Parts: sequence; structure tokens; C-alpha cells
Amino acid sequence: MFKMKKLNGANMDIDLNSKDKVSWKQDTCPWSVVDKKDHKCAVKNISICDYFHGVEDPDSVLCSYPKKEGNN
Repeated sequence: MFKMKKLNGANMDIDLNSKDKVSWKQDTCPWSVVDKKDHKCAVKNISICDYFHGVEDPDSVLCSYPKKEGNN
């Protein structure tokens, strides 16, 4: 079983400015920290992260990183 994380700031590229230009707090993607690449939870018309499990009001992303083997 994996523990769901709530990341503040909705780290998504869906009609949002970059994190340097927004006035609210954005948590760092745990996958980005591990592999030193810039990951987004969702990118409009392109992709949704394997660990993305939705958005909770008002702007928290539900993230399952690291997902255990066999869990979807």
C-alpha cells in the first residue's frame, strides 16, 4: 500500500504561469527531487504523471510517489 501525499500549489502546467511568477506556495515534486528532473503533475493536452491522482480543493495535488510495485 502507498501513502497519498497532498502537494500544495497544484504543480501543473494547465494555463498557469511558472512557479517563479505565482504568488502562492508550491511544493516541490518528490519525483523531481529524486531524479533531478523537472516533473509536472499534468501538462495541458500532453500528459498526466503516473503518480497523479487528482486535485483536492482548493489547489492540492494528490500524489502517490513513490508508487509501490503492483499498485495502480
